[in-house]
Amino acid sequence: MTSHKTAQTMKPATAAKKLGVYLEATPAEFQEGVVSRTELNALQSDPPQWLQDLRRNGPHPRPVVAARLGVSISGLARGGITQALTTEQIDALKQESPEWLLKERATQAEVRKEAVRIKEKNAARDDRADGPRS
Repeated sequence: MTSHKTAQTMKPATAAKKLGVYLEATPAEFQEGVVSRTELNALQSDPPQWLQDLRRNGPHPRPVVAARLGVSISGLARGGITQALTTEQIDALKQESPEWLLKERATQAEVRKEAVRIKEKNAARDDRADGPRS
């Protein structure tokens, strides 16, 4: 009995998420088809011009916007940003430095500091647990 391998495919929304682009800004043929794992790998290793342009100029999905602004996705929502933004709009927000952005960046910095503290605490606890036993 032989088994036939079928190509693993994904919806365009999943592929766009993996590529870090906003689905609605992709070409129609990308939005309407399915993307195989091989096609996704090809897009990642040798991106076509439309993908390079989207990654450079946007519009960018919220996770990318949040990362570029140094805040969480929740922080974006609290700041009233619910739609995709272009690189130009992100740069303008950075220049304006509205109060909400400064507050959310500070919050994100605290979250990161706490995550490092917990990781170090857990590592120290694990080191003690791995030590000699009497």
